[in-house]
Amino acid sequence: MLLGKGGVHAMSRSMAAELAPRGIRINVIVAPGFIQTPAWETRPSSGRCDDRPDQRLLGSVPLDRWGHAEEVAKAVLFLASDDSSYVHGSEIIVDGGLTGTMFGAPIYRG
Repeated sequence: MLLGKGGVHAMSRSMAAELAPRGIRINVIVAPGFIQTPAWETRPSSGRCDDRPDQRLLGSVPLDRWGHAEEVAKAVLFLASDDSSYVHGSEIIVDGGLTGTMFGAPIYRG
């Protein structure tokens, strides 16, 4: 079954409510934003000098930098550890503020 982020979020909330009485915790593991991976280095180019989609995307991230795979892994590790024993029905978003504070991004700053 293939679900978008919204579908995964809705399904996890439903499962969290259903399974809480059994002591089973349900969380949306991670909703990553723009993460620097080798895929960004192999993207096709249109040949235009000003065509830098990576720079345009970066301007929409309030922390003004790319995320790293290690940062996503640390969020997953937190949910897999005993440190998250009271976290239930939650979604951890690792996107540099893109979702929660998008108007703090460089493209919106005056």
